[in-house]
Amino acid sequence: MKAETARKRAENFLRICDQFRLGDLVTESSHPLTSDLSDVAARDTSAALDLLFQVDGDVVETYREWVQSERSNDISRRVAECILAGGRVFFTGCGATGRLSILLDSIWRDFWQRSGSPSLEMENRTVSLMAGGDFALIKSVEGFEDITEFGKRQIEDAGVGPGDVVFAITEGGETSWVIGTAWKALENGAKVYFVYNNPDDILCERVTRSREVIDEPRIEKINLTTGPMAITGSTRMQATSIQFCVLITIMEMALRKVLNSTNSESDAEISSIPNKFLKDLERMHQSLRSKALLDRLAGLVEMEESIYRRGGLINYFADDLGVDVLTDTTERSPTFCIPPFSKFDDPGAAQSWAFLFLPYPSTEQAWERLLKRKPKPVEWDECQVRTMVGDDDARSRYEVIKRISLGEIHRFKIGLDGLDYRPLSSRDGAIGVAYTREAAEVSSYLAAARDAGAAAGLITVGTEESPIALSSGIQSVHLSIPKTAYLLNGIARIGIKMLMNALSTCIMVRLGRVMGNYMIYVVASNLKLIDRATRYISRLTGLAYEDACQLLFEVVEYVEPRMKSDKAYPPVVGMAVMRARHGVGNEEAEAMLRSM
Repeated sequence: MKAETARKRAENFLRICDQFRLGDLVTESSHPLTSDLSDVAARDTSAALDLLFQVDGDVVETYREWVQSERSNDISRRVAECILAGGRVFFTGCGATGRLSILLDSIWRDFWQRSGSPSLEMENRTVSLMAGGDFALIKSVEGFEDITEFGKRQIEDAGVGPGDVVFAITEGGETSWVIGTAWKALENGAKVYFVYNNPDDILCERVTRSREVIDEPRIEKINLTTGPMAITGSTRMQATSIQFCVLITIMEMALRKVLNSTNSESDAEISSIPNKFLKDLERMHQSLRSKALLDRLAGLVEMEESIYRRGGLINYFADDLGVDVLTDTTERSPTFCIPPFSKFDDPGAAQSWAFLFLPYPSTEQAWERLLKRKPKPVEWDECQVRTMVGDDDARSRYEVIKRISLGEIHRFKIGLDGLDYRPLSSRDGAIGVAYTREAAEVSSYLAAARDAGAAAGLITVGTEESPIALSSGIQSVHLSIPKTAYLLNGIARIGIKMLMNALSTCIMVRLGRVMGNYMIYVVASNLKLIDRATRYISRLTGLAYEDACQLLFEVVEYVEPRMKSDKAYPPVVGMAVMRARHGVGNEEAEAMLRSM
């Protein structure tokens, strides 16, 4: 029965796969600098980290091209006019770009919450929408990004309309949900910018839905192609990094234009921000590649790696950089097939290897502090779902939606009330991530971890290293950034993103979850990732695409019960490769992977 179901699922995918076979996209290509990353990482952690940061140099160069285009001024003017007229700025995204949308929204809100005269009206002028709602910040919501109508409905529910500005953000330029938000926003009279990372000619040739958006003259395009990712297809890295750099620049300039009615800053000074940001980005990138930082970060990579190898867990601690840390830690699950964040009252689920805590008494407070607003779940009834997907899929889709409510979000206890559910011991570790000014507060939790016998590390970002005396045995990494006057702290935020991306990626490479620079542990949770997994199986085994797809679904059927109940499960690509190479069944393939 399962083999028959797998065959039908493969046939259904192959019937529609022409619009999801994305191997020709630049973001799905292998970067030549990191082609032997797994071998380098096994020999020299510091050298592997430097390779990852070298690829981040593509971000710097693409940002340089953006500055030369001089487009920031016109777009930021449009954003400022929208805000001053009472409109709202929407950021929409899915997966990594959804988390980027939430980050951008939280940074804007944080400025107003910290200002001398906080304004709820101005704070609420940005809106972040992620496919699957805020629950998806923690864990991917099955199949949500594949449905254009879901994107249209989420932005419609948010009230987008005339006078608003929408940044529809998709790394590949082909995500159905994001494209849905763009079309609905345009229909409702908003100004729409489509932000993406692949060449127009390739997208227009390969993907009909992308071509329709690119050819629409009323939608303004922001193409930020940097080239291949450091890890093949891992767009959480360079693709979203360049998107962040450009969009935070636009928002920084727009904010200054909004404030200019009371400030004396000239238009020329505001127009110079992109060039200043470029120089500071270059200096920050040089800091990432300094030998002192690479060696210290390598020590932290090896510390966290050793904890996972002995079955231990990591508790991360952060406050102002909480959403940055949450983004990186939750993205490890779909990228490298490790257990997602676990709910405090679900003992049957596998414990997530890493978790995040914020220094607030209750989880409810912590979530609001993290997002700088109350969490926003998707709340649709079954009839609403049926109008979007039809009778055949309505019930199964509605069952997914019931599991992503506000109550479900609060089951991830990220406040201090969750510490009792992840007590640390000698096999575990704790890592703090903070601005220099917060280091003293975060270090108190690290000291407690050390008292429990756990390993500890501290990552700080700022113009100078924290002068606080840390307990002996706490490994520290400091990212030095130039002294700047940015209102939205863009350089610090992109710096910590690049650093955390390199840290988590290098850990997983050393744990064998990357071959060369291919994600052999990728989770096939949507149509794009089904194609990616199929291509990897085909490439590693020599099977035809169609045969690799059939084999993939046979393995998916085998692991799916564990996947859906948040239990640990083996990588589908790795299992498929074992089956094809050795002519064995699922159980034998899983046993072979365990013994490696």
